Amino acid sequence: MSRSGIWYTKNISIKNSALQAPKLFRRTSHIILDNVHFANAEETMWTCNDIKITNSQINGNYFGKDSQNIYLDHVSVVENYVFDGAENIEVHNSTFISKDAFWNCDNVTIYDSIIDGEYLAWNTNNITLINCKIESDQGLNYIDHLEIKNGSLIHTDLAFEYVSNLDVELNTKMDSIKNPISGKITVPEIGTLIIDPDKVDPSKTELDCPKIGTKIVHSDTNQTPKD
Repeated sequence: MSRSGIWYTKNISIKNSALQAPKLFRRTSHIILDNVHFANAEETMWTCNDIKITNSQINGNYFGKDSQNIYLDHVSVVENYVFDGAENIEVHNSTFISKDAFWNCDNVTIYDSIIDGEYLAWNTNNITLINCKIESDQGLNYIDHLEIKNGSLIHTDLAFEYVSNLDVELNTKMDSIKNPISGKITVPEIGTLIIDPDKVDPSKTELDCPKIGTKIVHSDTNQTPKD
């Protein structure tokens, strides 16, 4: 398939196919893809609307940028910056190996999935992760409304920085948590807890954790305090 194909199209369905060129699907709506392999999905599916992808493999940077109303089930995504700036995303039974995934998004719900990649979901509003396994260096920061139910955050450090309206229930140890703004965190163990009262109000975050290794009350001196 040629580069930069399928732009400005409505109502398209593709099944059991290999799509091998970058920059496919731009400003396209009502897209159904099943059992599709994107061998090179770089800058693909930009500014699209009403997308359903099932049983598919996606390889390429910046997939799904600025798109809306997205449904994934049994999808594997490899490469970085997936769904930057996207809205209204629902994901089931999928795997993401992606740095900077789900940045600048609104309304993301992910079920029964695996996410591996640093800096997950920065600057996103309303993200829910249910029964998910996550590994993310400095992941899940600068978020408003973060919900995690029955989640595993392994090898994840400096998480929840400047995150407000937390509702987090984890079933594994966290390496470190840094300066959450508000909400509740339930976790069996924290390696290092950083709560700097010059940056955040500690009383606004309820922490249910029976075991905390190290507590630190000072953090970066160049950061602006948050309400």
